[in-house]
Amino acid sequence: MGMDLDEAHRFADEWAADWNSHDLDRITRHYAPHVIFTSPLAARIVEDSNGVIRGLDALRTYWAEGLRRNPQLHFEILGVYTGIDTIVIHFQHQTGQLSAEVLTFHNNKIITGTATHGPAEELYVKEQEEEEQR
Repeated sequence: MGMDLDEAHRFADEWAADWNSHDLDRITRHYAPHVIFTSPLAARIVEDSNGVIRGLDALRTYWAEGLRRNPQLHFEILGVYTGIDTIVIHFQHQTGQLSAEVLTFHNNKIITGTATHGPAEELYVKEQEEEEQR
């Protein structure tokens, strides 16, 4: 049936620590070999992917490039939510951008992941300030 909320929080803390280490072995250890991961950033970084990365080797390649482009990458967990064999990790990037990943598990490995992104906080604040001036 999946993780309870305490287990999901423990996983999310580990997930963030793995990303913040910038160590691809640590980052990818929770993913199944046949994982399918979707991300609007992948659509921009991986030519002809349409944002869909298939398999752990391709995912490692994509994330290696992402880490190369973002040497200051750091995630802070804002919220964790559970579903059936699924958790959602709501987090903030070092830039202030808000994001969430939807991760579905089978046999304790992630089989699908979906990255979603909101506006960067500074863009959001600027838009709010502009709204107030109107």
